[in-house]
Amino acid sequence: MEKVITVENLSKNFGSVQAVKNISFSVRRGEIFGIIGPNGAGKTTTLEMLEGISKPTQGTIDVLGLVPSQQLRELNKRIGVQFQATSIQRKMKVKEAMDLFASFYSNTTKKEYLIDLLNLDEKMNVRFEDLSGGWKQRVTLALATLHSPEIVFLDEPSMGLDPHARREMWSMIRMLRDEGCTIVVTTHYMEEAEKLCDRVAMIYSGELKALNTPEELLDNPSGQYIAFESNQVDQRFLEALPEVVRVEKEDKVFKVFSENQQETAYRIFTYCHDHGIVLSDFRFEKGSLDDLFVHYLEKEEAAG
Repeated sequence: MEKVITVENLSKNFGSVQAVKNISFSVRRGEIFGIIGPNGAGKTTTLEMLEGISKPTQGTIDVLGLVPSQQLRELNKRIGVQFQATSIQRKMKVKEAMDLFASFYSNTTKKEYLIDLLNLDEKMNVRFEDLSGGWKQRVTLALATLHSPEIVFLDEPSMGLDPHARREMWSMIRMLRDEGCTIVVTTHYMEEAEKLCDRVAMIYSGELKALNTPEELLDNPSGQYIAFESNQVDQRFLEALPEVVRVEKEDKVFKVFSENQQETAYRIFTYCHDHGIVLSDFRFEKGSLDDLFVHYLEKEEAAG
């Protein structure tokens, strides 16, 4: 599949702070590509370099055959950007914002289509300050895609939205992808990445820790766990096992995350046999991206 973005050995320093550390990845045409990680991981900094807003300290970036920091004017004709906070005059009406942004481009033939697609008809004469968070995101998404960009960059597009509005945003992003647009999205919501993205790059402290489809990442043993029910097992015993990364407990249900599930299961069964403890509903479970996210986060904190 054709690559529309190629990043090689990319780094960004702010004084003595290295915000992005030698990362490499590519984005394929027509996919939803997620850049995920905790706040402060380097997601927005990476996105800004892809958009040409910020110049890399070292490394190379190719976006649609262009070098963003050197060919920004030409790049802006072919990409769309939805920032975490888009500055729109609070008193400006939606129609006025659409007309203003349309004047920036020679090709805005999709304007009426987007108004219909995003159900903005009823909001055209509403001031931006009077819109809910979900409707503001719809408007800024429309503004970012008026000129039919080949790639759209979305920085935390569902931040602050309620669950219903978040799912509506996901639906709109999928519709853009189905129209042939490539989407690059940053998020720290793991459920969003798992349900929305075709592939994800997990970034922690500026370093690329994993890159794959959500399904392949969830096959990583670090995101898997042993689950069982018991009100007799000592949690301290589980946490002290050499292979165990962490233990979660809710009511009498344990989740044991281990680097070696088979060995850990053997130790748990031996312990329970020796102490006359009966376990119920013992099983091996595939975790979520949130579990993998926590795993990498705890490794970073331990290393720091």
